[in-house]
Amino acid sequence: MTRIAIFASGSGSNAENIVNYFNENDAVEISLILTNKANAFVLERAKKLSIESLVFSRKQFLETDEVLHFLTENNINLIVLAGFLLKIPENLIKSFPNKIVNIHPALLPKYGGKGMYGDNVHKAVVEDKETESGITIHYVNENYDEGKIIFQAKCAVLTTDTFEDVASKIHKLEYEHFPKAIDFLLKNK
Repeated sequence: MTRIAIFASGSGSNAENIVNYFNENDAVEISLILTNKANAFVLERAKKLSIESLVFSRKQFLETDEVLHFLTENNINLIVLAGFLLKIPENLIKSFPNKIVNIHPALLPKYGGKGMYGDNVHKAVVEDKETESGITIHYVNENYDEGKIIFQAKCAVLTTDTFEDVASKIHKLEYEHFPKAIDFLLKNK
């Protein structure tokens, strides 16, 4: 059985979508939901879904091995970042090589890097008058948004689109493709 830990910093809608996708799959278990925000709504979702959760501080995550030990004690095979905003520390990257997957709300390498998340990305896409945007699912390495690309999906950006319109289109792509891309990875590892 593959045991997955999901890291999220916000509402957790992608996390819940992934959990629901794998609900009937006996070969995959979403074992843990971890967050760096004690007030993140993802914790309510974890409770509702009966999934163990852990809240950790920035210091615990970046300066200790506490989170790493928690993951290894729980026999985690894959880490999925679903709206998680902290940079992944070297101890996790070394312990989970090509086993940490992130979703980015743009077509990397465009609009990646520190500070490029959520509405910041969508605003930049609209300001730059891009004609398309999309999602990128990629492995995590030591640099923000520079890991090997696994999958991309695109959507049109109209001249009349606001950043909220783009965000809505991106969310639809995330919900449709993120669980399927994870499933594909697991079946083709």
